[in-house]
Amino acid sequence: MAKTDNPKLDAYRAKRNPGQTPEPFGRLHIPATDSLFVVQQHAARHLHFDLRLEHRGVLKSWAVPKGLSNDPADKRLAMATEDHPLDYADFEGEIPPGAYGAGHVIVWDRGHYEPLKDMEEGLAAGKLLFNLHGRKLHGRFTLVRLKTRDSSGQEWLCIKEQDGYADSENKFSNTSVLSGLTLQQRANPAPKARAVRRLAHKLSDAEAARARAPKPMLAKTSEAHNRRGWVWELKYDGYRVLACKDDQGVRLHTRNGHLITDRFPEICQVLTHLPVEHFVIDGEVVVHDTAGRPDFNLMQQRARSLSAHQISVAAITSPATYYCFDLIQCAGRDLTACTLLERKSLLRSLLPDKSALTYSEHVVEQGRKTFAAAEAMGIEGVVGKLAASPYRSGRSGEWVKARHQRTADLVVVGWSPAQRNPQDMGSLALAEYRGGVLTYAGHAGSGLGQALRARLLKKHKSLSRKTPTVGDLPAALKTTHWWRASLVVEVAFSEYTASGHLRHPSILRLRDDKPAAECISHFDDPSAAPTPAPAPRDPVTITNPDKVFFPAPDFRKADLVRYYRQVARWMLPYLADRPIVLTRFPDGVDGKSFYQRDAPDYVPNWLRRETLWSESTEREVDYFIVQNEEDLAYLANMGTLPIHMWHSRIAQIDRPDWCVLDLDPKDAPFDDVITLANAIGSLCDEVDLPAFVKTSGASGLHVLMPLDGQLDHNQARTLGELLARVIVQRHPEIATVERLVRARKGRVYVDFMQNGHGRLIVAPFAVRAEPAASVSMPLGWHEVKRGLHNHNFHIGNAVARLRRRDADPNHRLLREQADLARVLALLAEHL
Repeated sequence: MAKTDNPKLDAYRAKRNPGQTPEPFGRLHIPATDSLFVVQQHAARHLHFDLRLEHRGVLKSWAVPKGLSNDPADKRLAMATEDHPLDYADFEGEIPPGAYGAGHVIVWDRGHYEPLKDMEEGLAAGKLLFNLHGRKLHGRFTLVRLKTRDSSGQEWLCIKEQDGYADSENKFSNTSVLSGLTLQQRANPAPKARAVRRLAHKLSDAEAARARAPKPMLAKTSEAHNRRGWVWELKYDGYRVLACKDDQGVRLHTRNGHLITDRFPEICQVLTHLPVEHFVIDGEVVVHDTAGRPDFNLMQQRARSLSAHQISVAAITSPATYYCFDLIQCAGRDLTACTLLERKSLLRSLLPDKSALTYSEHVVEQGRKTFAAAEAMGIEGVVGKLAASPYRSGRSGEWVKARHQRTADLVVVGWSPAQRNPQDMGSLALAEYRGGVLTYAGHAGSGLGQALRARLLKKHKSLSRKTPTVGDLPAALKTTHWWRASLVVEVAFSEYTASGHLRHPSILRLRDDKPAAECISHFDDPSAAPTPAPAPRDPVTITNPDKVFFPAPDFRKADLVRYYRQVARWMLPYLADRPIVLTRFPDGVDGKSFYQRDAPDYVPNWLRRETLWSESTEREVDYFIVQNEEDLAYLANMGTLPIHMWHSRIAQIDRPDWCVLDLDPKDAPFDDVITLANAIGSLCDEVDLPAFVKTSGASGLHVLMPLDGQLDHNQARTLGELLARVIVQRHPEIATVERLVRARKGRVYVDFMQNGHGRLIVAPFAVRAEPAASVSMPLGWHEVKRGLHNHNFHIGNAVARLRRRDADPNHRLLREQADLARVLALLAEHL
């Protein structure tokens, strides 16, 4: 690497002798991100912690004697010290006796930080505010400089701000996030290494001279169960990776044997520090989103980082985690014949507590509860393993997987042009192997966003062929451009049709890590899935970002766009593939507004539109279809406040996903709305019908019952009317189905007429044109109680609420199924 010098490090170098200490001296070029942070634990004369924040090519440093606290009540003294070089963030080891700062050092935590105010101004003013995103530390912290008599400016206070990560207990591991060693073990790592070797040799006599990555053990699709002798792990959405270490160093192999060692330096760094010189670990590499859930799109972005600079920066700003779930070799021993629990026990003793390597915990026998917990956390599913199973390459019934959504990996065998632009892709022709024969499985266009289309079109020349690679094709595929069978995509779908085609397919992502030959059919797999959202496009430019949209709370257009970006991952599953209608307020909530059903001609081509017949206007309408974060940002930039959506999706437009009861109070007390919402929830429990509730964002509440496409719009309205009339019978003093306001006489209108073809409901999380900038917020039933009001949830607090909860309480609305024949029979008994 190139030599460099930095006068900011003069004070650091003046205190140290490069011939005496192993500490780095900042003479090498390290890629700058201005977002790296590290906390080192240092056993010098006095044990202390050093907080370091990257800024303008150096690490600004503070010695914090008691360490950082998660308790906002703690005000920890932090003494400013000399700037340190960027490569000090990797330093762990011993500063020898006689040298400045003599003692052992470990990297106690490391990650990236997010300045919430300008750093240069904050350093001058004596107040820094920032978010930490580390392996241990998370959330908002502040550093405040104390005014002292000598005006040295060295004394600061480090304080945890009140947020969702604040915690008075301060339960932190004192192990390194690099080596997994404590300071004491760092001083003498031999005992831990001996313990691991001793256990490995006790478990197996079979020698393994070199660390070789075998073909991985694979799971069959199944349902979660509670059978004796099984354990259950979470299924992580990432890349399957086998990590090897021997005298040749550390290597990372994909499931197909490709080397990706250079792509994940933060993982390799920790693997290098593990206390034995030989192992093969099996696991999954993932990248987490801001809520801490594995995100495959982020994972692919990491994997596509090519240059050394890109990789170094990504390792700090978008760090990967390696979830380790099996140990195949260790300390010169082959462990494949050992039981799974024996291998996992040894693996647990090998790994650090908190680092880029994470031990994959398991639950004994309780597969169904683990599956439900995974769903609540937004994790894609679970893997069940026979506790006594050896490690066998290939697919085995001793490992099974259960997913919350039905997905399959399919081969792309061609594409059909878009209707509006014959040069662009409209859908992909998909196939899979059935009985060893590549077989057509249908076309999919949903989820085919602009970025993905652009990537695929670049591959057209290299994959193009004149004839299809599959037979028995529908006659309508005359315009398809055929491809060689080599590219693989993952697709979500509801079920197979009788002819073996995918019903309601939606493209999730490219599978660069999987060969076409492994796309084996799951034609008779009984699981099901909702349509997910596709990947984002290029960023939208905000016009007039400072225009005031909500005067009283002083929320501006930039705040509105930012809110929709932040809430997108919770909102998009409801909007995907669904026609929407806008109400636009170009000058904010106090300005003029207009209703927009038709997408105007000037809307960019990448924003999807679908033409449907509108019964109310008796003409064809070009509806917006929101597919990703950039679509939401574009609509917000147009001054959109309420976003209303259809009850059904384009792929099944005559089959609504839910039945809704809209509780409209007008002049009735809101406590009556709360009473009736709970009454509807109780009635649904009585008839075995799942029910979910959300605020309207304006004046009422919405109760939604999932239909899973089992009814048409008229039947859904009938179901709603039956439910409404039972509620009015039970609560005639506060409930009515009278549409005329004057006929309601101060009672809550239980509106079932919102069900029907082309009828609309305000989308969950949509911002309303209300003075408080309130949003339509999904609720847990325990929240429907006295004190609830629509204005409790607004763009200033909604995202923080969702991050604290770590899940949308209504996320199962699009997945739940009910026996509607039984529901109607039970409901009839109440009339």
